[in-house]
Amino acid sequence: MRFTVLGSMLVVAGTLFGQGASSAKPLAGAIDIHMHCGPDVLPRSVDAIDVARLAKAEGMRAIVLKNHYVPTANDAYLVRKVVPGIEVFGGIDLNRTVGGMNAAAVENMAHISGGYGRMVWMTSFDSRAAVEAEKGPNKRPYVAVTQDGELLPEVKQVIAVIAKYNLILETGHNYPDEILSMIREANRVGVKHIVVTHAMIAPIHMNIDQMKQAASMGAYLEFVYNGLIGPYKEFSFEDYAKAIHAVGADHIILSSDLGQVVNPVHTEGLKRFYAGLLQAGVSQTEIDTMARSNPATVLDLK
Repeated sequence: MRFTVLGSMLVVAGTLFGQGASSAKPLAGAIDIHMHCGPDVLPRSVDAIDVARLAKAEGMRAIVLKNHYVPTANDAYLVRKVVPGIEVFGGIDLNRTVGGMNAAAVENMAHISGGYGRMVWMTSFDSRAAVEAEKGPNKRPYVAVTQDGELLPEVKQVIAVIAKYNLILETGHNYPDEILSMIREANRVGVKHIVVTHAMIAPIHMNIDQMKQAASMGAYLEFVYNGLIGPYKEFSFEDYAKAIHAVGADHIILSSDLGQVVNPVHTEGLKRFYAGLLQAGVSQTEIDTMARSNPATVLDLK
């Protein structure tokens, strides 16, 4: 059944590859740096091989595989062998399953065959912000990044490793003040690329001034389709459009953050995302900047 559904998707998608968008191929040349997929602890709509096939069929240039609990650099290496013709990358999310703020784990990920492990998410589901947002009296342990407003030594060690191996600092599900502290430290030690992970949605909820501050320090703000649909819906296309015009498309990356079984598959979600933003007053040039140029810069794609 899985292959029948996937095959139908591929037939509809077509197989042409290109770097520019068109009405027939709205994802041509696009890059998604936030794709959840199987195998995973959580149920996912497709696995890593299938999502790469779908992305390639739409003419996408590159994708990044994300998992909250295990590194995905090895997945990226294997998927590239099975699905040639599209750039596939992975990373590591510093939740408790990998030891939290574990510089050794990041360094190990950087050495995985192929060098396709690029992203370092500074904890997501196990962040203080995520845990404190959960309902109920019994709070589980979290991965701290600050104490008394200062970054912890182990966080600085991780950021130093990111700089050493030219990895990408993804700020994770942390509070805005913690994120801004990480960006300052990243600038201090020479991290080249910084992305504020889905800046506007829970549990982060950066406001416009905070996003402008992050952008002024060289960080990109990630806006995701997941914030517009399903159980995680928080705002409208118009809200995103206002933020894009306030912060500037040059500082923003559009991603799907899809893979949940209740949501559309990644490629379909991206099509709806771009179309909705266009209807909300975002220009095609701005879409190209946020969906193609900016993520290509972050991934050092020529």
